[in-house]
Amino acid sequence: MTSTSSSANPSPPALFLQTWVDTLAQVLGEIGGVPLPCMLLSELPAELTPPSEGDLWIVAGVSGGLRGEMALRLPPPSTTGLAQIFMAEPAAPSAEPKSEHREAVVELLRQVAGLVATVLRGTSGEIQLRLNAVEGAPSWPASSTAWIRAGTDEAAIAWIEVYLSAALLTSLRADTSEALSKAPDRPAGESIPPQGNVNLDLLMDVELAVTLRFGSRRLLLREILELNPGAVVELDRQVNEPVDVLLDGRVVARGEVVVVDGNYGLRVTEVAQGA
Repeated sequence: MTSTSSSANPSPPALFLQTWVDTLAQVLGEIGGVPLPCMLLSELPAELTPPSEGDLWIVAGVSGGLRGEMALRLPPPSTTGLAQIFMAEPAAPSAEPKSEHREAVVELLRQVAGLVATVLRGTSGEIQLRLNAVEGAPSWPASSTAWIRAGTDEAAIAWIEVYLSAALLTSLRADTSEALSKAPDRPAGESIPPQGNVNLDLLMDVELAVTLRFGSRRLLLREILELNPGAVVELDRQVNEPVDVLLDGRVVARGEVVVVDGNYGLRVTEVAQGA
Protein backbone atom coordinates (compact mmCIF):
# COMPACT_ATOMS: atom_id res chain seq x y z
CA MET A 1 0.00 0.00 0.00
CA THR A 2 1.15 3.52 -0.72
CA SER A 3 1.30 6.28 1.85
CA THR A 4 0.93 9.83 0.58
CA SER A 5 2.63 11.31 3.61
CA SER A 6 6.07 10.13 2.49
CA SER A 7 6.06 12.21 -0.70
CA ALA A 8 8.87 14.80 -0.96
CA ASN A 9 6.50 17.39 -2.42
CA PRO A 10 2.97 16.52 -1.28
CA SER A 11 0.14 18.19 -3.16
CA PRO A 12 -2.21 20.66 -1.42
CA PRO A 13 -5.01 18.03 -1.17
CA ALA A 14 -2.53 15.55 0.34
CA LEU A 15 -1.42 18.12 2.92
CA PHE A 16 -5.07 18.85 3.75
CA LEU A 17 -5.82 15.15 4.20
CA GLN A 18 -2.64 14.56 6.18
CA THR A 19 -3.83 17.19 8.64
CA TRP A 20 -6.99 15.12 9.12
CA VAL A 21 -4.92 11.96 9.62
CA ASP A 22 -2.56 13.52 12.17
CA THR A 23 -5.43 15.10 14.08
CA LEU A 24 -7.44 11.87 14.11
CA ALA A 25 -4.42 10.02 15.53
CA GLN A 26 -4.01 12.72 18.18
CA VAL A 27 -7.67 12.61 19.26
CA LEU A 28 -7.87 8.81 19.32
CA GLY A 29 -4.62 8.63 21.31
CA GLU A 30 -5.91 11.10 23.88
CA ILE A 31 -9.25 9.29 24.24
CA GLY A 32 -7.81 5.79 24.37
CA GLY A 33 -4.81 6.66 26.51
CA VAL A 34 -2.37 4.93 24.14
CA PRO A 35 -0.93 6.07 20.80
CA LEU A 36 -2.93 4.88 17.80
CA PRO A 37 -1.12 5.31 14.47
CA CYS A 38 -3.12 6.58 11.51
CA MET A 39 -1.95 6.60 7.90
CA LEU A 40 -3.09 8.23 4.68
CA LEU A 41 -3.11 5.89 1.68
CA SER A 42 -3.33 6.85 -1.97
CA GLU A 43 -4.24 3.36 -3.24
CA LEU A 44 -7.40 1.38 -2.50
CA PRO A 45 -6.62 -1.01 0.39
CA ALA A 46 -7.45 -4.64 -0.30
CA GLU A 47 -8.98 -4.90 3.17
CA LEU A 48 -11.58 -2.19 2.54
CA THR A 49 -14.98 -3.58 1.61
CA PRO A 50 -16.96 -2.03 -1.28
CA PRO A 51 -19.80 0.39 -0.45
CA SER A 52 -22.79 -1.35 1.11
CA GLU A 53 -26.12 -0.47 2.68
CA GLY A 54 -24.76 -0.53 6.25
CA ASP A 55 -21.99 2.02 5.65
CA LEU A 56 -21.88 5.25 7.61
CA TRP A 57 -21.69 8.28 5.30
CA ILE A 58 -20.67 11.69 6.65
CA VAL A 59 -20.57 14.81 4.50
CA ALA A 60 -18.56 17.86 5.48
CA GLY A 61 -19.36 21.29 4.06
CA VAL A 62 -16.26 23.49 3.96
CA SER A 63 -16.62 27.27 3.98
CA GLY A 64 -14.57 30.35 4.80
CA GLY A 65 -10.94 30.36 3.66
CA LEU A 66 -11.60 27.08 1.82
CA ARG A 67 -14.80 26.12 0.00
CA GLY A 68 -16.25 22.83 -1.15
CA GLU A 69 -17.32 19.46 0.16
CA MET A 70 -15.78 16.25 1.40
CA ALA A 71 -17.41 12.95 2.26
CA LEU A 72 -16.31 10.14 4.57
CA ARG A 73 -17.44 6.51 4.21
CA LEU A 74 -17.00 4.02 7.05
CA PRO A 75 -17.91 0.32 6.71
CA PRO A 76 -19.83 -1.13 9.70
CA PRO A 77 -16.74 -2.68 11.42
CA SER A 78 -14.94 0.65 11.19
CA THR A 79 -17.91 2.48 12.69
CA THR A 80 -18.00 0.00 15.56
CA GLY A 81 -14.25 0.12 16.14
CA LEU A 82 -14.05 3.92 16.37
CA ALA A 83 -17.23 4.16 18.45
CA GLN A 84 -15.93 1.65 20.99
CA ILE A 85 -12.79 3.73 21.48
CA PHE A 86 -14.78 6.96 21.78
CA MET A 87 -17.32 5.40 24.17
CA ALA A 88 -14.70 3.43 26.16
CA GLU A 89 -16.42 0.14 25.36
CA PRO A 90 -14.62 -3.23 25.22
CA ALA A 91 -13.31 -3.99 21.74
CA ALA A 92 -15.71 -6.21 19.77
CA PRO A 93 -14.87 -5.83 16.06
CA SER A 94 -17.54 -8.29 14.91
CA ALA A 95 -20.39 -6.43 16.66
CA GLU A 96 -22.91 -4.67 14.46
CA PRO A 97 -22.93 -0.87 14.94
CA LYS A 98 -25.90 0.55 16.82
CA SER A 99 -27.43 3.98 16.36
CA GLU A 100 -25.46 5.27 19.34
CA HIS A 101 -22.26 4.00 17.71
CA ARG A 102 -22.99 5.94 14.54
CA GLU A 103 -23.79 9.08 16.54
CA ALA A 104 -20.58 8.65 18.52
CA VAL A 105 -18.47 8.44 15.36
CA VAL A 106 -20.11 11.56 13.94
CA GLU A 107 -19.31 13.41 17.18
CA LEU A 108 -15.75 12.06 17.15
CA LEU A 109 -15.14 13.30 13.63
CA ARG A 110 -16.73 16.66 14.46
CA GLN A 111 -14.14 17.07 17.22
CA VAL A 112 -11.42 16.15 14.74
CA ALA A 113 -12.83 18.65 12.23
CA GLY A 114 -12.74 21.42 14.83
CA LEU A 115 -9.05 20.80 15.50
CA VAL A 116 -8.32 20.57 11.76
CA ALA A 117 -9.87 24.01 11.27
CA THR A 118 -7.65 25.36 14.04
CA VAL A 119 -4.51 23.86 12.50
CA LEU A 120 -5.34 25.20 9.02
CA ARG A 121 -6.06 28.70 10.31
CA GLY A 122 -2.42 29.69 9.89
CA THR A 123 -2.35 28.85 6.17
CA SER A 124 -5.94 29.13 4.97
CA GLY A 125 -7.48 31.62 7.38
CA GLU A 126 -10.73 30.99 9.21
CA ILE A 127 -12.55 27.95 7.85
CA GLN A 128 -15.65 26.10 8.99
CA LEU A 129 -16.18 22.36 8.69
CA ARG A 130 -19.76 21.25 9.26
CA LEU A 131 -20.23 17.48 9.45
CA ASN A 132 -23.53 15.65 9.16
CA ALA A 133 -24.47 12.00 8.68
CA VAL A 134 -26.36 11.37 5.43
CA GLU A 135 -28.17 8.46 3.84
CA GLY A 136 -25.93 7.04 1.12
CA ALA A 137 -23.27 8.56 -1.09
CA PRO A 138 -23.35 12.32 -1.79
CA SER A 139 -24.99 13.60 -4.96
CA TRP A 140 -21.88 15.44 -6.17
CA PRO A 141 -19.18 13.51 -8.04
CA ALA A 142 -15.84 12.93 -6.28
CA SER A 143 -12.81 14.41 -8.02
CA SER A 144 -10.27 12.81 -5.66
CA THR A 145 -10.36 9.77 -3.37
CA ALA A 146 -8.02 8.70 -0.58
CA TRP A 147 -8.12 6.28 2.33
CA ILE A 148 -7.30 6.60 6.03
CA ARG A 149 -6.27 3.62 8.14
CA ALA A 150 -6.59 3.82 11.91
CA GLY A 151 -4.30 1.25 13.52
CA THR A 152 -1.41 -0.76 12.15
CA ASP A 153 -1.27 -2.62 8.87
CA GLU A 154 -1.56 -5.91 10.77
CA ALA A 155 -4.32 -4.76 13.11
CA ALA A 156 -6.38 -1.99 11.52
CA ILE A 157 -9.20 -0.75 13.73
CA ALA A 158 -10.96 1.33 11.08
CA TRP A 159 -10.83 2.28 7.43
CA ILE A 160 -12.21 5.61 6.21
CA GLU A 161 -12.72 6.32 2.52
CA VAL A 162 -12.46 10.05 1.78
CA TYR A 163 -13.94 11.86 -1.20
CA LEU A 164 -13.10 15.46 -2.16
CA SER A 165 -15.31 17.56 -4.44
CA ALA A 166 -13.96 19.46 -7.44
CA ALA A 167 -14.77 22.74 -5.69
CA LEU A 168 -12.66 21.82 -2.65
CA LEU A 169 -9.74 20.67 -4.82
CA THR A 170 -9.85 23.95 -6.71
CA SER A 171 -9.98 25.93 -3.48
CA LEU A 172 -7.03 24.03 -1.98
CA ARG A 173 -4.85 24.55 -5.03
CA ALA A 174 -5.82 28.19 -5.43
CA ASP A 175 -5.10 28.77 -1.74
CA THR A 176 -1.60 27.31 -2.13
CA SER A 177 -1.00 29.32 -5.31
CA GLU A 178 -1.89 32.54 -3.51
CA ALA A 179 0.43 31.68 -0.63
CA LEU A 180 3.29 31.02 -3.05
CA SER A 181 2.72 34.28 -4.90
CA LYS A 182 2.97 36.19 -1.61
CA ALA A 183 6.13 34.44 -0.38
CA PRO A 184 8.67 37.23 0.37
CA ASP A 185 11.93 35.28 0.12
CA ARG A 186 13.11 33.32 -2.92
CA PRO A 187 16.57 32.01 -3.82
CA ALA A 188 18.63 34.43 -5.90
CA GLY A 189 18.21 33.94 -9.63
CA GLU A 190 14.96 31.98 -9.29
CA SER A 191 12.40 33.05 -11.87
CA ILE A 192 8.97 34.08 -10.68
CA PRO A 193 6.21 33.18 -13.15
CA PRO A 194 3.29 35.59 -13.55
CA GLN A 195 0.65 35.07 -10.88
CA GLY A 196 -2.10 34.36 -13.42
CA ASN A 197 -0.05 31.59 -15.02
CA VAL A 198 0.60 30.00 -11.63
CA ASN A 199 -3.10 29.83 -10.85
CA LEU A 200 -4.02 28.38 -14.24
CA ASP A 201 -1.23 25.79 -14.21
CA LEU A 202 -2.43 24.50 -10.86
CA LEU A 203 -6.08 24.30 -11.86
CA MET A 204 -6.06 23.19 -15.51
CA ASP A 205 -6.22 19.44 -14.72
CA VAL A 206 -8.99 19.67 -12.11
CA GLU A 207 -12.22 17.97 -13.18
CA LEU A 208 -15.31 20.08 -12.50
CA ALA A 209 -18.96 19.06 -12.42
CA VAL A 210 -21.09 21.39 -14.55
CA THR A 211 -24.88 21.59 -14.15
CA LEU A 212 -27.50 22.94 -16.55
CA ARG A 213 -30.46 24.72 -14.97
CA PHE A 214 -33.60 25.01 -17.09
CA GLY A 215 -35.51 26.84 -14.38
CA SER A 216 -36.78 26.52 -10.83
CA ARG A 217 -39.99 26.40 -8.87
CA ARG A 218 -40.80 26.66 -5.17
CA LEU A 219 -43.23 24.03 -3.94
CA LEU A 220 -44.99 23.45 -0.65
CA LEU A 221 -44.16 20.20 1.12
CA ARG A 222 -47.77 19.14 0.52
CA GLU A 223 -47.34 19.65 -3.23
CA ILE A 224 -44.12 17.62 -3.28
CA LEU A 225 -45.75 14.72 -1.45
CA GLU A 226 -48.58 14.77 -3.98
CA LEU A 227 -46.22 14.30 -6.96
CA ASN A 228 -46.69 11.09 -8.91
CA PRO A 229 -45.62 9.68 -12.30
CA GLY A 230 -47.08 11.86 -15.05
CA ALA A 231 -47.29 15.01 -12.93
CA VAL A 232 -46.11 18.23 -14.61
CA VAL A 233 -44.18 20.88 -12.66
CA GLU A 234 -44.18 24.29 -14.35
CA LEU A 235 -40.87 26.17 -14.10
CA ASP A 236 -40.32 29.93 -13.90
CA ARG A 237 -38.69 30.16 -17.33
CA GLN A 238 -40.07 30.35 -20.87
CA VAL A 239 -39.11 27.77 -23.50
CA ASN A 240 -37.24 30.33 -25.59
CA GLU A 241 -35.18 31.68 -22.67
CA PRO A 242 -31.53 30.57 -22.32
CA VAL A 243 -30.57 27.95 -19.74
CA ASP A 244 -27.94 28.52 -17.04
CA VAL A 245 -24.60 26.75 -16.80
CA LEU A 246 -23.65 26.39 -13.13
CA LEU A 247 -20.29 25.60 -11.57
CA ASP A 248 -20.37 25.03 -7.79
CA GLY A 249 -23.79 26.73 -7.74
CA ARG A 250 -22.58 29.84 -9.59
CA VAL A 251 -23.77 30.84 -13.08
CA VAL A 252 -20.75 30.91 -15.42
CA ALA A 253 -22.52 30.93 -18.80
CA ARG A 254 -25.89 30.76 -20.57
CA GLY A 255 -26.95 29.17 -23.81
CA GLU A 256 -29.51 27.25 -25.83
CA VAL A 257 -30.09 23.51 -25.76
CA VAL A 258 -29.15 21.55 -28.90
CA VAL A 259 -29.00 17.89 -29.88
CA VAL A 260 -25.61 16.40 -30.78
CA ASP A 261 -25.54 12.80 -32.10
CA GLY A 262 -28.65 11.95 -30.12
CA ASN A 263 -27.39 13.55 -26.90
CA TYR A 264 -28.35 16.84 -25.32
CA GLY A 265 -25.79 19.62 -25.73
CA LEU A 266 -25.49 23.34 -25.13
CA ARG A 267 -24.58 26.13 -27.52
CA VAL A 268 -23.08 28.88 -25.35
CA THR A 269 -24.47 32.30 -26.16
CA GLU A 270 -23.24 34.28 -23.16
CA VAL A 271 -20.34 33.95 -20.70
CA ALA A 272 -20.75 35.57 -17.29
CA GLN A 273 -18.29 38.34 -16.43
CA GLY A 274 -15.44 37.08 -14.26
CA ALA A 275 -16.07 33.42 -15.20
